[in-house]
Amino acid sequence: MQDKDAIIKQLIEENKKLREYIKLLEEKIARLQKNSNNSSKPPSSDIVKPKKVLRKVARKKRKRGGQHGHRKFSRRPFEPEQVDEIIEYEFKDKDVEGLKSLDQWLIIQQIELPEKMYKVIEHRARKYLDPVTGKVHIAPMPDEIRKGGLLGADMTASVAFMKGGCHMSYTTIQQFFKEVMHLDISRGLLSKATQKASQSLATAYDQLAQRLPEQSYLGIDETGHKDNGDKHWTWCFQTTEYSLFHIDKSRGSGVLFDLLGEKFDGIIGCDYWGAYRKFARLTNATVQHCMAHLIREVRFLAEHSIKKLSRWGNELLHWLKKLFDTLHRSDQMTAKGFARRMKQIKQGFLSRMRRPPNHRLAKKLSKRFRGKAAETYFRFLTEPCVEPTNNASERQIRHTVIDRRITQGTRGQAGMRWCERIWTTIATCKKQKQNVFDFIHQSLLAHWTNKNYPLFL
Repeated sequence: MQDKDAIIKQLIEENKKLREYIKLLEEKIARLQKNSNNSSKPPSSDIVKPKKVLRKVARKKRKRGGQHGHRKFSRRPFEPEQVDEIIEYEFKDKDVEGLKSLDQWLIIQQIELPEKMYKVIEHRARKYLDPVTGKVHIAPMPDEIRKGGLLGADMTASVAFMKGGCHMSYTTIQQFFKEVMHLDISRGLLSKATQKASQSLATAYDQLAQRLPEQSYLGIDETGHKDNGDKHWTWCFQTTEYSLFHIDKSRGSGVLFDLLGEKFDGIIGCDYWGAYRKFARLTNATVQHCMAHLIREVRFLAEHSIKKLSRWGNELLHWLKKLFDTLHRSDQMTAKGFARRMKQIKQGFLSRMRRPPNHRLAKKLSKRFRGKAAETYFRFLTEPCVEPTNNASERQIRHTVIDRRITQGTRGQAGMRWCERIWTTIATCKKQKQNVFDFIHQSLLAHWTNKNYPLFL
């Protein structure tokens, strides 16, 4: 009998350990099942977008290309003043017999590369000898010629555009010049050209950096960056008018204090990273936490193998779907009706969020929504300029991520400053509807002549 009690006790202990082990395995499996829909791995906003209306009428799959009955869209032909050469084709005399010549033509406009895609200009400054002193004097030469060196402003701007705007490596640019332009240029010269462009963009970049503390709303996000193999962070600060990138070794709140200052009192759109919360706690800044990130966290719980977590997560998702469905139908509702509906949804969501199941993951998420802390997710309801998600900042960062994968990072301060300035130039020119190449070209001329710098704003 004593052996029986000991065996039962041993089985109970083993059962207890197995239950704990199973619980650990379930959590591990849940973590491994994270994807773009239920975590913050890559940006995603699946349920933020309006639902697609499915047509009830069954339709055949359309063929590729233009559809029968649809209006044809063609590129507008070049204007006469844009045409460099005209070649006419006519019948020979024996073939034209019996035909009447019309003043009409079948026209095909064709774009071709010139035989030589560059021109070489030799600038000469005459030397003069002073017979009294024996000193040699040289006639003045324009600054943009002297400082430009072998590559002129337009060629230097082309290298910078290919490097920063087209994600091309120096080797690829070198190959393009050699194979297409029949011009042999060293990697060292390409690197120098890039640095000249970087220095010319510093003035416009600093102008935007000085405006950051004055903004009423800033979307902020960060992503990884490697410099000489060491971990750094690329910060993105964006508004409707411009985007600014900053590379720093820190991902902490110190970067925010350095760029925004202690007196910043605007609104920050961001994820739940602690640096933003600390900055808001120590300044007058307010925060709009990203609802898309929250959706992914809730979806992770909704797909969890533990039923009580899954049930709770699905109930929260239900309220979040209602919230965004109403948000996308706001133009179909009166202002009062929209406000009343959003208030009901908010109360329903918070009521369920504040009654989590007995599990550490649920309690950890629910803790964010205690008291006034919940307003950091719903500030967009009372502030018209504030977006409910941080998707705009994540979209701005995509260009830098592509660049990072191709270039594998930078190798020093000069490389990091180049990345900051060219990424800022590309993103801001797009928002300002400016030509990136033209902006770089004008910046180079201004830098070499020290006047008339182009500015973004």
